[in-house]
Amino acid sequence: MTGLYLTLAVGTGVVLVSVAAARLATRLGMPVLLAYLGVGLLLGQDGLGLPFDDAALAQALGLAALAVILVEGGLTTAVSDVRPVLAPATVLATVGVLVSVAVTAAATHLLLDVGWQTALLLGAIVSSTDAAAVFSVLRSVPLPKRLTSLVEAESGLNDAPTFILVLTFSAATLEAVEPLPTLVAMIFQLVAGGVIGLLIGAAGAWLLRRITLPTSGLHPIAIVACGVLAYAVAGLTQTSGFLAAYLAGLVLGNAGLPHRRATRSVAEGLGWIAQIGLFVMLGLLVTPSELPSSVVPALVVGAALLLLARPVSVLLSLAPFRVPLREQAFLSWAGLRGAVPIVLATIPVVTGAPGSDQVFNIVFLLVVVFTVIQAPALPWLARKLRITHHDVGPDLQVELAPLDAMDADLIHVTVEPGSRLQGVYLPELRLPPPAATTLVVRGPDTFVPDEHTRLRVGDQLVVLTTPRVREATERRLRAVARAGRLAHWFGESGHPDPATRPEPAGRLQTAGPPTRRR
Repeated sequence: MTGLYLTLAVGTGVVLVSVAAARLATRLGMPVLLAYLGVGLLLGQDGLGLPFDDAALAQALGLAALAVILVEGGLTTAVSDVRPVLAPATVLATVGVLVSVAVTAAATHLLLDVGWQTALLLGAIVSSTDAAAVFSVLRSVPLPKRLTSLVEAESGLNDAPTFILVLTFSAATLEAVEPLPTLVAMIFQLVAGGVIGLLIGAAGAWLLRRITLPTSGLHPIAIVACGVLAYAVAGLTQTSGFLAAYLAGLVLGNAGLPHRRATRSVAEGLGWIAQIGLFVMLGLLVTPSELPSSVVPALVVGAALLLLARPVSVLLSLAPFRVPLREQAFLSWAGLRGAVPIVLATIPVVTGAPGSDQVFNIVFLLVVVFTVIQAPALPWLARKLRITHHDVGPDLQVELAPLDAMDADLIHVTVEPGSRLQGVYLPELRLPPPAATTLVVRGPDTFVPDEHTRLRVGDQLVVLTTPRVREATERRLRAVARAGRLAHWFGESGHPDPATRPEPAGRLQTAGPPTRRR
């Protein structure tokens, strides 16, 4: 038990330190991944001495974490935002990835004098972008919605082809890789994985509409589980699990299921837990004393990727679409790397590919160094390219505050057949202040009531109150439901209540039915 308590204490301490470090990184305009990686490095072998060198375990846990992150990304993405940019995003995530891999590999082969297989492996690993890293920096920059949606959609889609390419270059020698069959196999895996994700997402949405779970807290769990199931089924059928997870989340998140806000909150929480665990683990896996020899190769590969491969891939991919050159320039610089390249770099380590340890160190350094270079410059670059809207403020960050934080309670009331709430005007409810009826749902209509609103059978009322007067509000609503508008003279049973004094006649007159009705 002592070991259990110690493990829990250390684990929760790491989470809390990571959360605090993320806050510091955000203030500095850096993606939070740097904070989490820093915590892992401090805990690792060259820091506090916590040993961790199991690349196979890191790969398994990393892929599981990425599945949760992709499901969360799909659940929190609006189809209405993705639909207008789906075509260019798909081309960027497929053709753009192939171009980026080819250009990065050629530059790496020529500049570092490494073999073509290692060069192609490096190019494939670093060709995936990270939307979370971009948006954590651009949260306060008023960019065009089309541009942010394009970056988000590309980042959600390009993980799948890069994963397939990394597996291909890690598991077989370059001589055994045939370009045309490999391309056909990749297209099949992407299409089949996408179909599996869409089918499981649609089936999950259909099922959740038709079953009633005993508590609302089970809905988010069931929805996230459907997304992870899509990832697992696609993996078992040798198709793209990444794409299946993202598309299943996209379908479920836009299916109009109940408890959408709760589902989104739970999914975001699980996504954050996955990110914290993933980056801290990857930081633990790195041995800082082995990194200096990889600094120059990381800078060379990163510079080739940022200054040559990414711009060429964006230019060629978006040529058929009417994307302004200024936005293309911004997209080229905004291709931040995050968790996926580091996790993908564990695959050649596990398969025992030649030079895999060096590849992992190069990728780790590249992600860290070029995130530090690119991220702070993104807001400045957006202003210099004049793609920000000067007449529009930054996107509003809306936070759903829990009612307990506002010291408030919600009471949901339905006017049942036979209830004497029928025909009562809102002023006649005489709820104890500060309680108030804030919303009425009447059939397909939802409106904010006023003093002219008269209750009907089937109406659903949302009453906002405080803990201090909640019980009195409930008693008052029950009394009116039993005794009608004259319930101020009666108790809840409908019989005279001697403890309740009738109000003065003048006040009774002002509570009469208004002349205008709704």
